[in-house]
Formats: sequence, structure tokens, C-alpha cells
Amino acid sequence: MATTDRHAHTLALAHALSAAERGLPVIPLSRTKLPALRSPHRASSYRENPGPVLCRGECGRPGHGVHDATTDPVVIRALFRAAPWATGYGIACGRPPHHLIGIDLDTTSGPDATESTAALQHLALRHLFTVPRTVTVLTPSGGRHLWLTGPPDVVVPNSAGRLAPGIDIRGTGGYLVGPGSLATHGIYRLAPGTSHLVPAPCPGALLRLLTPPPRSHHSAGRPPQGHGLVQFVLAAHEGQRNTRLFWAACRAYENGLGETLADSLTEAAVRTGLSEQEARATIASAARLTAAP
Repeated sequence: MATTDRHAHTLALAHALSAAERGLPVIPLSRTKLPALRSPHRASSYRENPGPVLCRGECGRPGHGVHDATTDPVVIRALFRAAPWATGYGIACGRPPHHLIGIDLDTTSGPDATESTAALQHLALRHLFTVPRTVTVLTPSGGRHLWLTGPPDVVVPNSAGRLAPGIDIRGTGGYLVGPGSLATHGIYRLAPGTSHLVPAPCPGALLRLLTPPPRSHHSAGRPPQGHGLVQFVLAAHEGQRNTRLFWAACRAYENGLGETLADSLTEAAVRTGLSEQEARATIASAARLTAAP
């Protein structure tokens, strides 16, 4: 391991342990911001395991993405020992005691987070809530993550761009890259003046926007296309993740978009709680199925 990566690994572990002391469940991440540990169910060939294994850590082994997240310092050290290449850490959202909700103000709609910030302020004015002063993490790409807390009896789903362009939501089954993490494009840092804050409660009006009513069977059956396939995967709840990913991947390959959307679908599935290995295995299964004569 290069000296820089070794130093980044040590810092990431220290930051992860500090977060855990504050009740935030963590997992080690690689520079790609994906969980650092591969699934223990990953077969050496698809003949051994032609489909994904539906395990969320019940087997007792690490490698289940956000389902490995813990506040136990002994387990955290063991996870980082098993992934010496980890240079960051993820913080699981929707987990007690904080039930963290991440508001990701992305840079996809402009050169910085200004447009997504303006969109959030517009929503605040329209729906009569105030964006609270809270823990804010600056991303290497110029975006911002706002940390909020939710009530224990409300499940906030992950979403991308549903609230407004450039605003992604990290909820139950998702995770936020923790401050102090080193990713491919740089370091995640706490915004000046927010390091002493604790995550603020999510305003009620905003919480209602983040928890839309369930879709009707009719609307859920409409076949989304292109970017809609990614949104379809992001909207998955626990118990639906592999099924939705497989369906979306099949539609993508049937329409000649499989190779184009494979990485985006994988990232979406990881955000909902699947490991990268599970996601890619499911997509590969869809590719084989749709390619069959």
C-alpha cells in the first residue's frame, strides 16, 4: 500500500471511530465511494452462482454494504483491517439513534451547488419551511451534504432528482460519505462553522415531501425508460431492491441501453443498500437473459 493510501486509511479509521462515538453507524469505503469489502457470496463463476444471493448480513460475515454499518469500535477496526485499501467511510442513514437523512446538493445542474441550493430554498418558500443550520459536508466536486434527523417511525426513501434537479436524498438503506474521507476526486470536509453542530431535525413540511404516498399499482406498472430506469431502482424499498434492479436492467438491455446504463444502475442499487457485487451480478443475469435466443 502506498504511503498516501496508508495515511488516508489511518485517518479514515480515526474519523469513522469518532463518528461511531456520536452514534453514527459506519462502514469502510474505497476511493470510488463504494463499500470497500466485497460480498462473501460472490462466486468465482456464474455457473457456481447464476443469480444474486439475498443476504443482508444474516450469514454473519462482512461484505454486505451498508448492512455492515455499526457503532461498535471493535467491529469497525475489524472491518478496516479486512479492507486495508479503504480510504473513507460511509455513514448509514435512517438508523437509530439519529435516523439520519442526507440532503445531497449535487453539481449536475451547474458548475457548483448554487442551482441546487436555490432549488432547495425555492421549495422552502413554496412549502413554508426553513432550511435549518446543520452539519454540512463539502464534497470534492463542489456539492454539499446537509445532515438532518428524522423521527424513528418514518422511513425516508433514497431518491435522485425527484425533489428537484440536483437534489438527491439519502435515506433508509443509503449512506453518506463521511467528512475526512478521501475519494478519487478529493477529500470530503466539514463546512466552516458547522463542525460544532449536531444534525438538525428535518422540518415537518420537508419531511412530508421526502415521504411521498405509495404509488398505485397502475402507475407502478408503467415501464420507465432511460433515466427513468435509474429512478425506478432508486425508489426501491427493502425487499424490492433486486427485483426492481433486475426488471430495470432487462428493460435497458432490451432497448439497447444495457451497456450505457449499467454503471448508473449499479450506483443506484448501491445507494438503496445492495453491495456493488450483488448489483453487478443481477445486471449480468439480466444481460444473459435478454441475450438468450
